[in-house]
Amino acid sequence: MRSIEKVPTLRFLSKTRQIYKDPLPFHRENFQRYGNTFKISPKPGLTIHFTCDTELSKHILQTNQRNYNKSSLQTDDLGKYIGHGLLTENGEKWRANRKLVQPAFYKKQIATLMDSMDQVIQKELSRIALDKPVDIHEIFSDLAFKVVARSLFYLEDMDERIARLQYITETAQKMLIKELRVPWMLWYFNSKWLSGTSSIPYHMELIEEARSILQEIINQRRTEKKEYGDLLDMLLQSTYEDGSHMTDPQLIDEILVLFIAGHETTANALTFATQLLAHHPDKAAVARTEIDQLESDDLMVQMKELEYTRQVLEETMRMYPPAYVTDRVAVEDDFCGDISLPAGSIWLISFYEMHRRQDLWEQPETFLPERFNAEIKKQWNDQYFPFGAGPRMCIGNNFAMYEMALVIKNILKNYDLKPIGETIEYHPLITLRPKNALVTFTVRA
Repeated sequence: MRSIEKVPTLRFLSKTRQIYKDPLPFHRENFQRYGNTFKISPKPGLTIHFTCDTELSKHILQTNQRNYNKSSLQTDDLGKYIGHGLLTENGEKWRANRKLVQPAFYKKQIATLMDSMDQVIQKELSRIALDKPVDIHEIFSDLAFKVVARSLFYLEDMDERIARLQYITETAQKMLIKELRVPWMLWYFNSKWLSGTSSIPYHMELIEEARSILQEIINQRRTEKKEYGDLLDMLLQSTYEDGSHMTDPQLIDEILVLFIAGHETTANALTFATQLLAHHPDKAAVARTEIDQLESDDLMVQMKELEYTRQVLEETMRMYPPAYVTDRVAVEDDFCGDISLPAGSIWLISFYEMHRRQDLWEQPETFLPERFNAEIKKQWNDQYFPFGAGPRMCIGNNFAMYEMALVIKNILKNYDLKPIGETIEYHPLITLRPKNALVTFTVRA
């Protein structure tokens, strides 16, 4: 078996400040130095393997996926904040809940939500201040959260509660990042004498508040005894194989996961896509021509016709995958080719680096939506993972693509875009979040 090279401890320790701010340059430096797989030991007794190898990634996520669980970083640390839903569970419980929730995201179900999604999108885009630089990530974060909320449950008096839920989920994510990047400070964050927004207990109180808000919404829906055709209706009516319903605590866990995964990643991808279109007016012109030629008013028909718009989104997620890394832990001893994967070993897969490997992609640093033309995109199947891969692929991938296509359609139909600055910046948190995403919108001539 091949020996995987290890980053010297002193080199790792010398980079800790940089890693806290942005770990991606550290990843790239070591992939260039050691090849597509390397390992580090951030503290005694802990070894993490990093890879952007396509065969190894496919083996872990697809071929032998039953032998790999999500690590405690996702199941315990993330689960502490958003509960134990599809994003944070392993094993049979995950499989049972995935089977129960999956029908809510079939294309025919999403089709029933398209008109309400489009109404929310148009309303939020109409609030954009024109003819001056605006932070589009803030706009898309609000938009995506409200789209998810409107699709999950319909409430006439929802704005205040949705705003509070959004604040709590975003605040909790920032606290989790502190825990993960400076684990030696956990004693301090957990201290009983530490109060305010820097403490873990404070954030746990916020999470309980969010759960209470969602419980009130569930109770209200049951009291009304009225069907709205939203995702909450489907989840309340769905049953496991034994005929039982999901418990309220589990239902709240799944809703929190859908809020986090459904709004954060979409907002990030939309921000990067809009910036890329602003920086590449020639690509925006191609997409706009396609949009202007739409004939049907049926939104699902439009989704099929917006081929170049889809290519723009796919290329955006190649360059800036919102879920830029994922991790797995081997349950039993395994091997892939000449690489040994011992039981208990931790593997971090970098989609960001895989999507930018020069030996896999022509001009990987260049924005080329055309590379996802239907005639050639199949060749990317083993090296392109915008929504993950295998059975744990993002359950809302179709929902996200339709939502993003609707947003880009409405933007290019009504506005011209001008970039502010020459580069696109990012800030890696749980997801790859845009940074200083300033764009000027003007009414389309």
